[in-house]
Amino acid sequence: MNTESVAVFETGEQIVDFCGPNDKNLKTIEGLLRAPIYTRGNELVVRIEDPVYRQQARLFIKELLLHLEDGNPIDPELIQALYSQIKNGFEPEALRENFISIPQGYAKVYPRSMNQALFLKGLESHELSFAVGPAGTGKTYLAIAHALSLVLSKKKRKLLLTRPVVEAGESLGFLPGDLGQKLNPYLKPLYDAMDALVPPEVVARLEENRIIEIAPLAYMRGRSLKNCYIILDEAQNTTREQMKMFLTRLGEDSQAVITGDITQIDLPKKNNSGLIHASRVLKDIPEIQFSYFSQRDVVRSQIVKKIIYAYDRYYKSAEGAGEL
Repeated sequence: MNTESVAVFETGEQIVDFCGPNDKNLKTIEGLLRAPIYTRGNELVVRIEDPVYRQQARLFIKELLLHLEDGNPIDPELIQALYSQIKNGFEPEALRENFISIPQGYAKVYPRSMNQALFLKGLESHELSFAVGPAGTGKTYLAIAHALSLVLSKKKRKLLLTRPVVEAGESLGFLPGDLGQKLNPYLKPLYDAMDALVPPEVVARLEENRIIEIAPLAYMRGRSLKNCYIILDEAQNTTREQMKMFLTRLGEDSQAVITGDITQIDLPKKNNSGLIHASRVLKDIPEIQFSYFSQRDVVRSQIVKKIIYAYDRYYKSAEGAGEL
């Protein structure tokens, strides 16, 4: 079996960053290539007999090193996403070129799948974007990253976070605190994304200066939002009327991202979901971006991807058998 050096590292730090903790990245690469890969001194060596497959592996490793040079940390999720791109004939550069840079040196956010890359690219040219897909596909995280990049660079004056409050056995009115404190638990996923991107004191300062605002969807009626970035999360739980009301709030120079998972609708009648209805009514408007994610785009963890796939397969099977 042929042994070939596919990369030469310049520093020991590069080797550590590439291989990952306990060689976790190397093991992921080895599993995908189904061939031994290891370091020998400052070289990365792969043992692949087929010359065509070996060339594909070389391209794969080269792209990973380019990500590392660009400051994009290598992890198993990136490795698997990039391998999938190359294997399916897509341009791997898309995962490097379509990224979000949060100003003041806080973070760079790179896509982890082609659908994520297309979503980020669309955010640059659309005032209104829908991101629809299962949990763990990065919908909310990417929307928050893009919003922070515009707000912190003062291209948008305010970030407004909203979602429908669908009560599940506990009334919002009985929760302690003012309106913001009552709604905060519902918006925790958005705050988790912000905390992962910028220090907590930055978020606190933006809230104190009213640059970040939270509001229940019901309180949006009658408002006209100018020069704002608005994120409507959990949009699958909006009614048709709520969705129309929200969409007509967008004012001059505003941008909105609507995220949701149509497999997790909590409304009494699932067919009344404003997200499903809007995707049908607005699909032919070219100024509106619709991005659809699947279990292949899950980046939260491999076990989450497998859980989503298992549920999807079960429901399709049960529906076909008339058991639902």
